[in-house]
Amino acid sequence: MNGVRLSFAVAGLAMSAAIGAVIWPHARDAGTILAARDDPAALADLRINSVLRNNPALISDNIEAALAAGDADLATSFVALAAEQDIALGDDLTRRVDDARAEQSSTTHFAKGFATGFVTGNADDVASLSGTVAGDLFVFGDVRDVVREGKHLVMGEDTDQLVLGLAAAGLAVTAATYVSVGGAGPLRAGLTLVKDTRKAGRLSEGLIEWAGRSTREVVDQPALREAVATGSVLRPAETATAIRAAFRAEKAGALVRVAKDVGRVGEAAGIRAARDTLKVAENPQEIARAARLAEAKGGQTRAILKLLGRGALLLAVGTFNLTMWLFGALLALFGFLSSIKAITERATAWWLRRGKARRLRWQMCAQVALAGSAAQG
Repeated sequence: MNGVRLSFAVAGLAMSAAIGAVIWPHARDAGTILAARDDPAALADLRINSVLRNNPALISDNIEAALAAGDADLATSFVALAAEQDIALGDDLTRRVDDARAEQSSTTHFAKGFATGFVTGNADDVASLSGTVAGDLFVFGDVRDVVREGKHLVMGEDTDQLVLGLAAAGLAVTAATYVSVGGAGPLRAGLTLVKDTRKAGRLSEGLIEWAGRSTREVVDQPALREAVATGSVLRPAETATAIRAAFRAEKAGALVRVAKDVGRVGEAAGIRAARDTLKVAENPQEIARAARLAEAKGGQTRAILKLLGRGALLLAVGTFNLTMWLFGALLALFGFLSSIKAITERATAWWLRRGKARRLRWQMCAQVALAGSAAQG
């Protein structure tokens, strides 16, 4: 019976060790991820290392795709990521990226993009965003957007309330930008980016819903209708003053924070990184995490967002699942230690019984010898 119990304890030890060996890698990764869950840069590093470990050619493939799409900025971001990960790229590939970047940075390209952004309000790169922000700083862009959407509102037609609210907020912020001599610049750029991303149809559904609620709260609809009814892009200063009167600054805290975070992404990682963030982030908290990621990773940010998507901003695996791996590892450890305890107890009991039996045999032998001696005497 004792041998059977000892055998069961040894079998339990072997099973616990086997289960622990299987669970340990998952538990270790889960612990590392949970420890980094509040640090977007550290979390992104873990994910990127895993992705590139499974497919080292992913960076060069994405560079080729970006060049084919005419996106030198994204290709440059992947080059920066390759350098960070110590991944060697071919000389021909890096030369093509440098040539594409030089072309898009040329004076002709910048002038064309600036003019397009200033007139249409559509931003797709640094040049066009510079033109868009310039237009908004001179109130032309925001007045244009408010008047256009406001006319739809007055006529009872479909109105983009989000663009309307963002443009109205932009007019109020523009005044603050001038007063602070550019101190509110990132906020101004952030509002422009959100507005233009919405107009381009690239804003995530979650942000559309959230920003729609926020902008409705910050705009006095009756006052805005009156301002739009008498406003005109031909009288931008007068119209801007009337529209600013419809803006409720006390209700704009959340919208301002989001715009600031978008502006931080743009400053740290570039305009297109900010646009990519607005495409994948679903709420203000994720935009704030994107701002921290951009400030830590700089030019690598677009490549990280391209490879990980929304997973760069939050845990892709639920905290519960990660915790279960850790719990499983603790159970395996508990089973292992319990088996060691049981083996120790069984072995000790066996050894004590063996010693006791040996002593009894000696005593019996001594008694038999003593009895034999007495009989002979």
